[in-house]
Formats: sequence, C-alpha cells, structure tokens
Amino acid sequence: MQPSAFDRLSEPVRKWIWQQKWKSLRDVQEKAIPAVLKGGDVVVSAKTAAGKTEAAVLPLLTRIKQRVDAEGGFAVLYVSPLKALINDQYRRLQPLCEACDVMLHKWHGDVSADAKTRARRRPSGIVLITPESLEALLVRRGNEIRYLFSSLDAVVIDELHAFIGTERGMQLQSILNRIEIEAGRDRIDRIGLSATLGDMRLAAAALRPGKGYEVELVQGEDQGNGLKLQIRGYYENQREQPTDGAEPEPDEDTLEGQVGPERHGIPHELADDLFRFMRGSRNLLFAGSRERVEMYSDRLRTMCEDTHLPNEFFPHHGNLSKVEREDVEVRLRDDPRPTTAVATTTLELGIDIGDVETIGQIGPGFSVASLRQRLGRSGRRSGKPAVLRMFVIEQPPIRGRHPVDRLNLGLIQSIAMVECLRANWCEPPLPAGLHLSTLVHQILALILQTGGTRPIPAFKTLCERGPFKAVDRALFASLLRCMALPENKLIEQSPEGLLMVGEYGEKITESHEFYPVFMTEREYRIIHETQTLGTYPLESPLMPGETLIFAGRRWLVLEIDDAARVITVRPTRGGKPPYFSGSGGVIHDHVVATMRQVLLGQERYVYLDKAANAMLEDARTAYVEMGLDRSCLMPYGEGVLVLPWLGTRKLDTLALALQNKDFKCVRFSHAIELQECTLSGVETFLNSIADGEVPADAALVDRVAKPIIARFDYCLSPDLMRLVTIFERLEIDALPAIAKALVEVDR
Repeated sequence: MQPSAFDRLSEPVRKWIWQQKWKSLRDVQEKAIPAVLKGGDVVVSAKTAAGKTEAAVLPLLTRIKQRVDAEGGFAVLYVSPLKALINDQYRRLQPLCEACDVMLHKWHGDVSADAKTRARRRPSGIVLITPESLEALLVRRGNEIRYLFSSLDAVVIDELHAFIGTERGMQLQSILNRIEIEAGRDRIDRIGLSATLGDMRLAAAALRPGKGYEVELVQGEDQGNGLKLQIRGYYENQREQPTDGAEPEPDEDTLEGQVGPERHGIPHELADDLFRFMRGSRNLLFAGSRERVEMYSDRLRTMCEDTHLPNEFFPHHGNLSKVEREDVEVRLRDDPRPTTAVATTTLELGIDIGDVETIGQIGPGFSVASLRQRLGRSGRRSGKPAVLRMFVIEQPPIRGRHPVDRLNLGLIQSIAMVECLRANWCEPPLPAGLHLSTLVHQILALILQTGGTRPIPAFKTLCERGPFKAVDRALFASLLRCMALPENKLIEQSPEGLLMVGEYGEKITESHEFYPVFMTEREYRIIHETQTLGTYPLESPLMPGETLIFAGRRWLVLEIDDAARVITVRPTRGGKPPYFSGSGGVIHDHVVATMRQVLLGQERYVYLDKAANAMLEDARTAYVEMGLDRSCLMPYGEGVLVLPWLGTRKLDTLALALQNKDFKCVRFSHAIELQECTLSGVETFLNSIADGEVPADAALVDRVAKPIIARFDYCLSPDLMRLVTIFERLEIDALPAIAKALVEVDR
C-alpha cells in the first residue's frame, strides 16, 4: 500500500500540520506533494485560496530536511511578482519554517542591506525574491553565484500566469538559466503555481522552454463554495438643458473643479447602488484604470461625507505610495471596520487582504483569466459563496446613436466573459515572441555578471540554451550590431573580441532602474507636508493652482518643482480626476466570438438585472435590424461599417490592411469604420485578400502608430523593429482567412 501524501512528509512538517489542526490536506496538496517529492518540473494549478503555496512548500521543506550531504547555499528560491506578495508569504511561512528549523529570507528593494548581507554570508533555507532583485544579485555578485546557488534544490514561481508571454517572464526564464549555468547544474527543478491557466501544456512550455513535455501537471479540483453573480446595467446620464436655450447654471461641484452634476460621468443610479451594496462590509471594487479608481473612490467618499458616515472607500493603485497601499491592505486584513478597496489590477494577485464579501467590477474587463483571479478573492470562508457584481454603463437609447452604440457592446462583452467563465474557459498563455528588447537587457546583464563575454558564448547562454530560442545566430549578430551603433553605444567590443558595456550602456546599467526589464514612466512625487502620497506621470498636464483628486482625496497644487520632480499640494474642496497614460488590454478571439453568439442567440441570462435585460433585448433587436446577423459589412453614412468579430490582434491587422489600401479607417471598440467608400469597393478588396493578395509585411508594419512599446525598442533598427511587430503584435498570416470569412458571411 502506497503511503499517503501526509505520511510522506518529514516529521517536523507533519507536526506543524497537526498543530494547525487541519482536518485533512486539500485536493491540490494531496496531488502535488508526491509530484514535488519525486523531483522534476511541476505546474500546480488550482483555484485561489486552494492551498497552492503549501502544496509546494510542504514537500520542499521535506526535501530540505532529508538532505544529508548538502553543502552551503540557498535551498529554494521562491520568486514572486510583487514585493507585497513576498511580505505576505514571509509572514505566512515564517512559523512553518521556524518549526522545521529552516531559514526564511525575504529579498527585495525594501529589505535592508544588512539583512541581505547576512543572508549572503551564510546562505541557507528559502529565499523569497522578485525577478528584479534576483537580477541585481546576479549582476552585482556574479562571482558569488556558484557559492549561493550550487546547492539550490528548486525554484518556485508564484503567480506563474503573470509571467507567461511577458517581458518579465522572459527575463525570469533567462535568469534561471544563467543560474543553472553558473552553478554548474544541468537543471534545477522549477515549480510553477497559478490559479488561472487556460492551457496547462503551454504553461509547462513556458516553465521549461523547449522541454515542456517533461513537466508534470497537477490540477486541483477544489470546487469552492459556489458563486452568486449579477450583471447590472446603467445608462450614462444626460445633462438636462434649459428649455429657453440658456446655458445651465453651474452647481457647487462644477465651481469646485468637478466636471458637472454627474461627478466624473458616473451615473447617479450606479453610485447609489455601489454605496448601497458595499457600505458596511468588506469588498473589492475593480474600477479599471488608475483615473477611474480615483474617480470612483472620490465619489463614494463624498457620499459617506454627505450621509455623515466615516469613509469606507479607499483607492489602491500602483502610483500610490507604499504607505498608502499598505494602509488599505492592513485595514482590509486586520481592521474590523467596514472597508472597500477601489483598485486596479494591484489587488488581483494573491496579496493577503483577508476575506472579502463582494467583488465589484466596473465594465467587462479585458480577460476571463483576470475575472477568474478576481473572483477568487471572495467566497473563501466555508459555506460562503463568492459574490460578483459587474456594473456596465452604456449610451442611452436616443435617436441618432451610432450603430455600434446600439449594440451595447460593453454589456455583450460582460455576458461573454461570464459565459466563458461558466464554461471553465480562460485565455491560454501567450506563445513566446522574439522579445528583442528583453534580449538587449539580458545581453547587458550577462556582460555585467561575467565581466565581459564573447558573442558565441553569449548566444549559447541566452538563445541556444536560454529562452530566446526564436532568435538565430544571424538575428543575434544583427542585434549586437544595433547595440553597438554610435547612436546607441550600449556595448562595444575589445580588440580581443570581448563584449563590454559601452558609453551609454554604462549610464543605464549604473542606475538601480536598470534591473526592471519593462518600461517605466518618469514621474513626480506628490507631497503633502512631509507625507509622500504617490507619484504622477511627467507627461500628464498639471499647473500650480489646479485641483487634483489623488489618493482618494482632493488637493490644490501649490508648487511644481521640475528639478526635484516634486508636486506640493494641500487639501481643498474641489478636485478634477488625474490623468494617467495607458492603453487597453488585448481581447481574445474566443471572447469576441462568444459575444457574437450572445447577439445571435435567444437565451435569457438569469444573472442580468432588469435594466441589463432590456439592454440585451435592444442590442439583439438592433443587431437584426441593421442586418448584422446576415453580414459583417454595413453601409453607414458615406462609408462602410465593418464588424468582423475578431480579437484585438486580428482586428488591428485588418485595420492596417485597409489603411494600406488607402481606406480612411477608424478603429474603435470591436468595429472598423471606413469613410468615403462603397460597400462594393470594400468587398472587392476583401475578395482580393481572400485570394491571397496580402499586403507586404513591411507596408503594414510601417503604419503601426506606436511601434516602440518595450524598453529597448528604441535601439532596434527599422528592420528588427518590423520583425518584432510582425512576430508579436500582428497576425498577418490570418488575413486571407479573415477576409474569406467576411465575404462569405456577406453572401
């Protein structure tokens, strides 16, 4: 008879479990413990709060206790995407590690240099670390890597889905590969943890590039406590105009810097419902952008003041200071007072905020994976179902609306997201791209780590063995030449052929800002008296004397010190929403296809409120009246409206192809509007594409509005930039199939 998962754990670990009075191990733990004890790479996926951390750490502690001949060095790296997550995991794992007599270290930018020095001098146990801090360790202490990691037993990657297909994910894969090489190891076990993985095999390929087939997959079957769900619909309020044609009188809000009686465009009914549903309890409200987070938290705080209640609504986003964010997190986790955090994606990952009663979301969001992650924040207590309310705002049904507005696509996308969630579908991981910007970063990091390297060993380390497998030798050589150009000077080559950091490369790598691989905004600090409230982008227009809503409060800008990059403020009554740059997310083809099925179908969704039901019926009626059930092309004004029901990348590619044919093209929402053209002209063009007359790749890429997205894109030649755009941001090969589908439906 095989021993149980519990019996296979070491005695100190079993003793700790007894002390916690666990009735049993969770399903994911029962499955993961044998897999991790066996050794090898493992992907562990289960719902949020299903016990994934312990599923990895309990068997890893057992492996540590069973090692009898291990030399000095860290035993486990636990990599997390956020410092706040590391702080939570440290607090959570410290009692367990103490019970097992295993050292636990946290290592990120807020940890003191003394603590890091002590860990380096006597390395052992588990290190909780971010990718950026791990990069800094390799770059600054390259000669210590073998000493620190030669006995490394495993690497745990928490929130694996947050890394897959991203710049940080490629950086982390490259770092782990560099550690294996420097430590003289063929491979070190990798264990990925995630609550949202659409395709486990693609996740395995991301965990171990080139050898995903060797990764063991563990899927937890914890069913949770059920779900209570509602989508509520609202129309934007229309300002009433005086019947005599006079200008409306400004109200107090307008005089105080508001945008009018709608208070930032938030419908009165929506504000009332948010206040009614969330006041007096503990909740998360995902409002979308940072600007909308500030708008909604300000509106709800004002409603608390108007009803003479203490404030319960607090913003949480990445531009707020650490102190401001942690105050909200601690209040949710430890304070009995009712609290609602109005957040961006900052509270989507597993930061410990305790149990919340309700998840609210403004609008549909961009991914089912994100919706699933957010939903996992609620319903953690036994017998308590998760509660999700989605609040959707649409244009009012007035005469003369744009055809796209008649379809209420925000509501339709929200329904599609929920239906995908109910079908247990979420977006698969993105396939690996070229990531040349990240490769530039890793070339610089490798040079710093080694003190200089030659081109062929660098290629073998980063591309042949590392994660940049889509880059061949010729492309790698072209990239090196770009980095060495006089206008870039990121690297140079010694007479002996050694790659070294160049003049401009030295300026970049000397800064602590070198270690993040992603692009960061240049920002000012916002200060009230001696307190730093957060940061504000340099590109955002702001002048002394203006008012600003920030950190959920209203401020008057007193002074802007450009040299010190400081904005000084004091409290005031008025305030206008802040401006933050940013773009929308990428919507998957499957979600948009589901939207079309919602419009075509007759199903009634029990989770819609009365207003949302009416919006759905209006949208379905308009869809048929406009003939969109028979054709994706619709004459409109002096042009044509195209509704191809494609995901973001395919829709962008189609728009570029139309622009390349000199169509006057406006891409918005899920549609493309063509001006000054005929339906037959559009059909003729689409037929030519369907027959294989696809525009040249370079012609489409040259029309991309903002090709420079990643941090080091600026140093790429036009040819390399085109290659990145084609490979990662467009789907040119799909154009014939797209065009064929459009003309066939039209027939």
